[in-house]
Amino acid sequence: NALEKRYLHMLLPERPGNAQQPEIRLIDLRTHALRDGLSQPFINAMRTHLEAGGQTLVYLNRRGFAPTLLCPSCGETQECRRCDARMVLHQHQHKLVCHHCGSERSAIDKCTDCQEELVPVGQGTERLEQTLASLFPEYPLVRIDRDTTRRVGELDRLLQSIRDKESRILLGTQMLTKGHDFADVSFVGIVDPDQGLFGTD
Repeated sequence: NALEKRYLHMLLPERPGNAQQPEIRLIDLRTHALRDGLSQPFINAMRTHLEAGGQTLVYLNRRGFAPTLLCPSCGETQECRRCDARMVLHQHQHKLVCHHCGSERSAIDKCTDCQEELVPVGQGTERLEQTLASLFPEYPLVRIDRDTTRRVGELDRLLQSIRDKESRILLGTQMLTKGHDFADVSFVGIVDPDQGLFGTD
């Protein structure tokens, strides 16, 4: 549309004001062990910025506690009964939720086929919140995703706590990263960005 002159084509060859490009570091997980989804270089960088007085933003585009509930004995996973997606564990609500069709059911602890204890596999924002709170108990944390902002006015309240610097660790999905300007954020960590490469879209 811009090339055909339907839209005005505006070029932005550089960042506005004195904004600089961020320094970007990729962490090769083949050479670093993970602690609940976070590598030691990631944790160290977060600590450096928090100790310097900055806010840190941790982005994971996957809500819930774990995207898969797996039986380690027979390999069975909890599938949605209405569509072909796996059910996501929401531990706080003790529910399995399909993020595709919205189907919900109570979470179970044992495999229905072999009665072995089920294991939550993978990271969601709910699980990452627990990990970050245990790693950095001295810094207030706010989590922003669809699960924490369901009540009217809750999103505005959480965003205001960020602007007022009451929250030092910001954790969330796209809801947190799009359309906001947090002046004191000096570190942004993206957890498991490769998972976006395997989506159907």
